[in-house]
Amino acid sequence: MIPFRDLKTQYQALKPQIDRAIQTVLDEGQFIMGRQVRELEESLAEYVGVKHCISCANGTDALLMVLMSWDIKQGDAVFVPDFTFFATAEVVALVGATPIFVDVDIDTFNIDPIKLDQAIQWTIQEGRYHPRAIIPVDLFGLPANYPAIEKIAEKYDLLILEDGAQGFGGRIGERRACSFGHAATTSFFPAKPLGCYGDGGAIFTDDDNLAQKLQSIRMHGKGASRYDNIRIGLNSRLDTIQAAILQVKLQAFIDYELEQVNRIASLYTEKLKDIVKTPIVPAGYYSSWAQYTVQLENRKQRDTLQQKLKEQGIPTMVYYPKPLHQQIAFEDIECNANNISIAEDICDKVLSLPIHPYIEEKSIVEICEALKREI
Repeated sequence: MIPFRDLKTQYQALKPQIDRAIQTVLDEGQFIMGRQVRELEESLAEYVGVKHCISCANGTDALLMVLMSWDIKQGDAVFVPDFTFFATAEVVALVGATPIFVDVDIDTFNIDPIKLDQAIQWTIQEGRYHPRAIIPVDLFGLPANYPAIEKIAEKYDLLILEDGAQGFGGRIGERRACSFGHAATTSFFPAKPLGCYGDGGAIFTDDDNLAQKLQSIRMHGKGASRYDNIRIGLNSRLDTIQAAILQVKLQAFIDYELEQVNRIASLYTEKLKDIVKTPIVPAGYYSSWAQYTVQLENRKQRDTLQQKLKEQGIPTMVYYPKPLHQQIAFEDIECNANNISIAEDICDKVLSLPIHPYIEEKSIVEICEALKREI
């Protein structure tokens, strides 16, 4: 069977370095906030091109910590894409604010700037919530349209929190994902473009004061010492072992993995462009290909194809089968549902195919040939 994301092969390729890095942590015995955490943060900040990287326990905490530091609260509105993972909107609700769902672009799957402007205007006219922030998502590895989003944020005086959980390694021009907005976050969940062997996350910013707040929040609102608590915070630290693993994997990501996964995506597109609707990367953009997601004609065709591929040992995934505004957890949130039809439509059509830097070309050929036979 073809692995959907082959972490075992990646480990075998990096085994000597990873084993040595883990053993070093065991020998040094600094399992919480050891030197490897600080060294990783410095490497990540340098790679992304920002002043500060603050690691934490997972990508959801990363988003939550930024909203906490900005004092986003009840009565505030935060604009999020309707087609994304639940956590993007969940953190808004966790701080007591209200997520406002915005439709996405049918080609890139990312938040639609035109619909974003309309959603902000609708919220202002409704008058129940105070617009405070936008959380664009770099879905499937492709950065959102930040040039347009930044203009809208400036127009309405809104903060931008880039959700780069799937986008690490992507670019717009020479500017890397996780460097956009007032702050950005990523996830190191194992299946992400840069993943560890458990949960992990990070926040990126050029704001010195924000970085200081975040360092406090991740350690129970720490002040001058661990028993001096100056604010309500979280217990959200990246384990030293995970930091050590990420140091090794970051180097492989930079050296060859990112380039390799782009080569694989190009091969998919070349073979499938006349068969299904393949992903579109706008001019000047570069994706890190967290997923390679095609679109079928409708749910019936998608589901039938998925089952036929499964019978042939080809795994696929549906990201995502339901838009956020239809989630039961958000059923009490009023939204301009007439303005989010694209998200509903693509939930019936999307299908993600196996992609990772270690997949063999013969497997890509096998997958593409199976698609051609079954469609």
